[in-house]
Amino acid sequence: MKIIILGAGRVGQSVAESLVSEQNGITVIDTDARAVRELEARYDLRGVVGNGIDPRVLAEAGAKDTDLLIACASMDETNLVCCKIAQAVFEIPTRIARVRSSGFVSHDPVLGKDGFAVDRIICPEESVTNYIRKLIEYPEAMQVRAFAGGLAALASVRARAGAPAVGLQIGQVRERMPDLAMRIVAIYRRFMDEPDRFVRCDGSTRIEPGDEVFILAATEHVPQALRAIHSPQGREARPVYRIMMAGGGQVSLRLAQKLSQIPGRFHVKIVENSERQCMSLASVLPAEVLVLEGDATDEDVLEEEGIEEVDLFLALTDDDEDNIMSSLLAKRMGARRVLSLINRRAYADLMHGTQIDIALSPAQAMLGELLAYVRRGDVQAVHSLRRGVAEALEIVARGDRKSSRVVGRKVEDLSLPEDVHIGLIVRGIPAGKSSDEKQSEVTTEVIIPRSHTVIESGDHVVFFLPNKRLVRNVENLFRVSATFF
Repeated sequence: MKIIILGAGRVGQSVAESLVSEQNGITVIDTDARAVRELEARYDLRGVVGNGIDPRVLAEAGAKDTDLLIACASMDETNLVCCKIAQAVFEIPTRIARVRSSGFVSHDPVLGKDGFAVDRIICPEESVTNYIRKLIEYPEAMQVRAFAGGLAALASVRARAGAPAVGLQIGQVRERMPDLAMRIVAIYRRFMDEPDRFVRCDGSTRIEPGDEVFILAATEHVPQALRAIHSPQGREARPVYRIMMAGGGQVSLRLAQKLSQIPGRFHVKIVENSERQCMSLASVLPAEVLVLEGDATDEDVLEEEGIEEVDLFLALTDDDEDNIMSSLLAKRMGARRVLSLINRRAYADLMHGTQIDIALSPAQAMLGELLAYVRRGDVQAVHSLRRGVAEALEIVARGDRKSSRVVGRKVEDLSLPEDVHIGLIVRGIPAGKSSDEKQSEVTTEVIIPRSHTVIESGDHVVFFLPNKRLVRNVENLFRVSATFF
């Protein structure tokens, strides 16, 4: 695809890095000449220096024959106006805008064809907020991503000694726990001080303590699957009650607002070193959210605020180093779990799964929302994993046995790359409906596929790919021939 990215900031850089690696034709526009030149030096892309709302700049970037515009500049107004110009002047087919303001929602008329002509709005801060909310809902998990409108989920969890499935081979897990309806699709294992390595999963693969295990299951079975891998004797995990956030930015504000909608459920503290920002937060948050002026990298501040009783510590400032330091300090002082926002990929690779339980990149949290527009075929959902290296993909099987290479065929007969796993099949979602539109009146079925399972037309098939270079193999396999109408 030919893609224009407006904005060479953190989000624009992450998007460009991911899409360039898939041999897309990328052009980046920004007013900062230095940022543009740095991107040109690092990646195989073209840079244009200028204002993205100027039709001449868009024309220079090749807007006349561009397939996709991703407007992710720092200002909402710039992104919205750019999308309108892209539609009205250049007829770019698909337009996506980064919008920080919570006043806009999908399908808002002001974003429609007669408005700003935005096909999809994305907000990294909202994506991070939703990511963290899932971690609060599933205390054992390192991440939980939804598929098929919430009917199924992919979760990763750290294996702990003493949990029922740890120490067993995957085949033994299936034999000894036949009622555990899950599919283990990947294991990442740390060898010495090196980053985690992918371990191929088959029946003989043993789950070892410390492994990061990826499972796919129907949503109602996710808690049981997580306990089997993480909780000693399979006991229920201690719920998250006490939450401390370092930094009073947009993510902290959004998360605190959503958590406060459940009265009495959570005890939330925000530590922010700016007096002005503290006053701003206190003026919009309910009284039960405690806003404190202080430095979260200060041991005395954390001790005074009872860090040893905190269930989840979240380092959410804009500074990677501060986030890393405050997380390490909080963990050493007794916080049960810590999460750190880290923009630099090298830092995230070093820290994830060590003393810092979860290292999260804001841009990576929302990258899958963009990838769904780049993928070929009837792709319903994409989640970027492992800092963009791996991917989970939901694609719909279309056609019949004559026009499709998957419909009417057993799983064991599909020509899939060796490391690609079919994790789940969701059957019964009406044709023509997005998997995001969960249909309560229609009977749906979440299937853990076996070698003899036959794929039917309309099935939503969820894959795990340890390397996204394998995506094209899956897309080509699901492509319907020209004889299908």
